[in-house]
Amino acid sequence: MDGTAPDRFDAGRFEASRHRLASLAYRLLGSATDAEDAVQDAFLRWQAADRQRIAVPEAWLTKVVANLCLDRLRSAHARRERSVGAWLPEPLLDGDPMLGPADTVEQRESVSLAVLTLLERLSPVERAVYVLREAFCHGHAEIAEILGISEAASQQHLHRARRRVSAARRGSDGVDAASARRIVEEFLAAAASGRTERLVALLTDDATAISDGAGLTKTLIRFDTAERVAAVARAGFKPTAVKRRLVGGSYSVHYARANGAPAILFVLGDGVIGAVTFDLADGKISTVRGIATPARLVRLTAMWQRLEPGPPLATHG
Repeated sequence: MDGTAPDRFDAGRFEASRHRLASLAYRLLGSATDAEDAVQDAFLRWQAADRQRIAVPEAWLTKVVANLCLDRLRSAHARRERSVGAWLPEPLLDGDPMLGPADTVEQRESVSLAVLTLLERLSPVERAVYVLREAFCHGHAEIAEILGISEAASQQHLHRARRRVSAARRGSDGVDAASARRIVEEFLAAAASGRTERLVALLTDDATAISDGAGLTKTLIRFDTAERVAAVARAGFKPTAVKRRLVGGSYSVHYARANGAPAILFVLGDGVIGAVTFDLADGKISTVRGIATPARLVRLTAMWQRLEPGPPLATHG
């Protein structure tokens, strides 16, 4: 853009939509980095477009971003990366504008790590229809226009997506924020002290733990049953001198909320070196996700550095 008043006005119109577009892209891709790239690509298309002929910029930009994300989901690289099970959604701290609208239960649920993981089982179009409808409240006529499909197809895709997500979902936690924090703090304390029976008591019978292996493995590391999850928790959360050497020094452990769920952050200096998120069901922990791949913690770390965190749950130095 050349800096003229119309160009500056048009740039301002794009910036007014940036957070909404980033939130849409994040829900579709499950990655903050990929979402930012998609929004930047949309900005370049906005610059190159004949903007005087765009009647509704918000609708035009939504269509561009949605289809850029679909192209990414359909790409050979994305299919290869996700098909081998080496992918977990990128966690974002509550309060991050990329998480987007959270006024309804559907909007909050659509950005949870549990649902973002389940959306991987959908086709790209099913995923797009689900997100546009559940998170952004678009009607089927709008979705049909955005995705280049019929209204009937949009309705069918939504029905299939809802059915598949509901069938795989493990259930609502039904736990308030204070109780969720207490459960996670008890879990951390029991793991650090090696209290196996207490750990098992805090887990559902079919509990699952999933780790990205800090990006050092080609597939996710998965543990099933409460006993196995308790064993890996003892090994992972118990402080040792070896761990301090591996991470490069003393680190602290903080409680947080990520994607609407309780989480624990491992912080070295002012950087987050690991995040563990928890899904709760019936007052117990049903899923534990460990993310330590540095590239998946960049935005979370940037958000953490802007906060004023309270005292840590533990310090290992």
